Amino acid sequence: MGSNSTPLVGFDDPLHKVTISKPFYMAKYEVTQEEWTTLMGTNPSYFEGSNLPLEQVTWKDAQAFLLALNQKEKVNKYRLPTEAEWEYACRAGTTSEFSFSNDTSVLDSYGWSDDYGWCAINSNDTTHPVGQKKPNAWGLYDMHGNVWEWTQDLWHSGYEGAPEDGSAWEEGNTTQRVGKGGSWIDGPNICQSSFRGELDADTGVNVLGFRVVMDV
Repeated sequence: MGSNSTPLVGFDDPLHKVTISKPFYMAKYEVTQEEWTTLMGTNPSYFEGSNLPLEQVTWKDAQAFLLALNQKEKVNKYRLPTEAEWEYACRAGTTSEFSFSNDTSVLDSYGWSDDYGWCAINSNDTTHPVGQKKPNAWGLYDMHGNVWEWTQDLWHSGYEGAPEDGSAWEEGNTTQRVGKGGSWIDGPNICQSSFRGELDADTGVNVLGFRVVMDV
């Protein structure tokens, strides 16, 4: 987890080992506007379309959705991924900057493969329906770009003292949360597997959505 490419990543997040201690399922797609509207009755998104990723939702909005989903199914198993779980799932066993390849022949001059995600160089300044690009090796779509994805973790500027078991890092006196994955407006370097975004929990903008995980 993390990266030693500090000129690109821009934060003190050195490569380090984390052991995912509990199994989980992760949704193949970012939460869509149809899914949100079916459960919550409204659509806060700027770019409207049933199969477009939901955006303009705060971290607290995501928690409300997950609470409603758990209540509907009478369970307590749906939640946001932890930062470690998200990056583990994004990497899908790779150690490269992106999950799609170590092979530079599939990359353009920006270090990007157009087959796997939407970023500033190919998005035409908008989100796109989920699942249009190729999935990573574990069948997960849009892990690079389209919209940023909320994680459960509080923001810390580095990984010193972070949990090593894959659990959420929720100790700290801050309202900032960690976002992962980059978006349609960001350059490829922001969409790397390891890149971390510092986002206020009350932020709701048209580059920001989330993905659901389920405890096994």
